[in-house]
Amino acid sequence: MSFLLHDSVLMQAERSAAVPALRYRDAVEDYATLAANIERASARLMGCGLERQERVAVYLDKRPETVHALFGAARAGGVFVPVNPLLKAEQVGHILRDCNVRILVTSADRLAALRAALAGCPDLHTVLVVGQEPSQDSGDAEVGHVRVDAWDGEPDRDGMAGHRVIDTDMAAILYTSGSTGRPKGVVLSHRNMVAGAQSVSTYLENRPDDRILALLPFSFDYGLSQLTTAFRAGAQVVLLNYLLPRDVIRSVERDGITGLAAVPPLWIQLARQEWPEAARASLRYITNSGGAMPKETLAALRERLPRTDCYLMYGLTEAFRSTYLPPAELDNRPGSMGRAIPNAEIQVVREDGSPCAPGEPGELVHRGALVAMGYWNDPERTAERFRPAPGQPSGVPLAEMAVWSGDTVRMDTDGFLYFVGRRDEMIKTSGYRVSPNEVEEAVYATGLVAEAAALGVEHPGLGQAIVLVALPQAPGLRADDLIDALRPHLPGFMLPAHVGLRTEPLPRNANGKIDRKALAGEFGDLFREEVPA
Repeated sequence: MSFLLHDSVLMQAERSAAVPALRYRDAVEDYATLAANIERASARLMGCGLERQERVAVYLDKRPETVHALFGAARAGGVFVPVNPLLKAEQVGHILRDCNVRILVTSADRLAALRAALAGCPDLHTVLVVGQEPSQDSGDAEVGHVRVDAWDGEPDRDGMAGHRVIDTDMAAILYTSGSTGRPKGVVLSHRNMVAGAQSVSTYLENRPDDRILALLPFSFDYGLSQLTTAFRAGAQVVLLNYLLPRDVIRSVERDGITGLAAVPPLWIQLARQEWPEAARASLRYITNSGGAMPKETLAALRERLPRTDCYLMYGLTEAFRSTYLPPAELDNRPGSMGRAIPNAEIQVVREDGSPCAPGEPGELVHRGALVAMGYWNDPERTAERFRPAPGQPSGVPLAEMAVWSGDTVRMDTDGFLYFVGRRDEMIKTSGYRVSPNEVEEAVYATGLVAEAAALGVEHPGLGQAIVLVALPQAPGLRADDLIDALRPHLPGFMLPAHVGLRTEPLPRNANGKIDRKALAGEFGDLFREEVPA
């Protein structure tokens, strides 16, 4: 039985040693080789003096060494911290300082960009460089107080066993953007991640002949899940650092991909592409999370991929994954994000914790084995989000903690959930609470735009005004034309007060989602001139 995160790979190596596990470009590692590389990575980190539960940051693009380092840190009894490769030096430095990283695994070019930031990371003592030997002559062997060495160097204590940990110990810290302030670190245990892999691989029916394409960054729980679910099932993961949507489809065709996970902005682009027959034939399922998939996008994907099952999912980093909609329910439950995943309970509650009636909007609360350990070194925010689960028997001496998501949903009589909006994204205008998702769905339904984001911007008379930022499907669209197309479908208080049309795709954050925070900052002063003198 697998109790710890890395056990899945080690067990697969014992039972299916020659089965392909990891593909990167033209190189393939079978499970025996992957397990050996994870053991070697563990020994390398132990040889650098890694102590039990110390943090190891991995700041690389998707490549085999990234996987070795992440799982090797877990094997050593440490805690891995995947850092999004799109982040810049200041953001990386914040993460290294915030969770007291001791060892950093990165590349030579990334290290060069990080030099100034590392001076402010007093807990960091070693940087291991992948792909290039540090040069003694150029001074690359030291960065201030930090020792720099080659990742491929010989372990100082080869064969040394990792520290003993159990399933309730920390395994990873994933940094997620908050509604305000710097990213916060979500602490996940081995139990969280093993339970999540087991649950997701069960309802996706993952099997050894699956080939799962890893597109999303491993710093994103949804991206990391592609590794954990595949290894749980003994399947193969194909690593891809893509530039264009066409690169994704080429990989599906070339590598015989059977499982593909993406976020809505990428699905919108992929839905507009032509899919060759080989890609259409191999793709067994697709999954969506990280936001609601527009109905028009889903319809286009189903038309292009008629033999592919579509799983719509909802999750949050604090609980890894919460709900999924079985493909058989897509037509029966339009707009639903599904029911609770296996081994989790999803409740919809009022502010006082009492259960909502069917159809009544309330806060989504997740309880079960996937609930994270809290936010790293932040007891105040942990206490806000991680609170006792509603409805516990009064005789239980230790309260079970649940994640209070801050998301507003409603549940029907059959237990299917429907997303209403995030508490920190809900727009309060003219006394009404408006869901950005509902406005965006209406915008996409017009067929006039390729991308859209609805925002709440401070307004002196309305409280907040609705601002819509959109990328037209075709040149020549006017803001008034879009508003006219929305009038029959939205009440007056939900119509945008301002429409900003773009000629380029909307900005993305590090996880590939539309960057609402950046857009909100751009339009924050839009109505200031209307304030009375």
